Amino acid sequence: MAEAKLPLAVLPDTLSTAPLASALRPLLPDLGVGALLGFATGLALRKLGRFVLVALGLLFLTLQLLASLDLVTVNWLRVQALAEPWLHQGGEAGAEWLGRMLTARLPFAGAFTAGLLVGLRARG
Repeated sequence: MAEAKLPLAVLPDTLSTAPLASALRPLLPDLGVGALLGFATGLALRKLGRFVLVALGLLFLTLQLLASLDLVTVNWLRVQALAEPWLHQGGEAGAEWLGRMLTARLPFAGAFTAGLLVGLRARG
């Protein structure tokens, strides 16, 4: 006995990405540039941060060496009193300022921020 084949109803393709792809096509250059610039900035900030930390460490070692030779006397309580306000305020306010400064007037701030975070996490 032959089975009768029923015509399949033509359903709209609700999973099609063609409209989405055509809508995103004009944005791709900006997104690509934003991500690339964000990644490069992240790498640069990471390298700069390492350089600053190395310089700070060398400064501390130099001061300790000079103090151990009785050439200088360092008032560490005064250094701590001077540094604490910067450390408490600077971390929060500095991160907000850096974020505003880096994404000011960027049409691709989202892609830049994503690239920046990837650049900061990248090994290199």
